[in-house]
This record gives sequence, structure tokens and C-alpha cells, in this order.
Amino acid sequence: MSRAHVYIYGKVQGVFYRAATRDMARILGIKGWVKNCLDGGVEGVFEGEEVTVDKMVNWCRKGPSDAHVKKVDVRWEEYAGEFGEFSIVY
Repeated sequence: MSRAHVYIYGKVQGVFYRAATRDMARILGIKGWVKNCLDGGVEGVFEGEEVTVDKMVNWCRKGPSDAHVKKVDVRWEEYAGEFGEFSIVY
């Protein structure tokens, strides 16, 4: 099992990035959360099978069609298994 803590920068707010991330995470069976940051970026934590977490991180590099991702920082962390689902944090 794997855990990635990601920070996504670019035009990622106001383009349904969080909702699209939630939808993709649920399709892949990823648990965790995603939220907007005050600096205009998006932050998320993804937990699941290593191959699916890697797919989720790679998806974040593009995001939904109206997004323009400039940079994705990924911090790999120890799997904690603390989430029961994937949600948007407000």
C-alpha cells in the first residue's frame, strides 16, 4: 500500500479540479482527500495500492480539461490507512 501527499500549482481553482480529482480517485479506488489552498493551489492525500496511487498522481499532472497544471510536488509518506473514502475538504 502507498500514500502520496500532493501539491498542485497552476490554474487549478475554479475549473472543477477538486470534483474531478474526487471522481477519478473513486474510479481508481483511492482513499483520502483534496482541498483548495489559500495560495491558489490544490492539495491532496491519496492512499491505496501503489500502482493506483501512481496513476492518481500522474492524472494530477494534467487534471480536468479546463485546468492548466504548471507543477505537481509529491511527497511519498508512510501508508496510514486512515481514510474510509475519498472526499473534498472545505
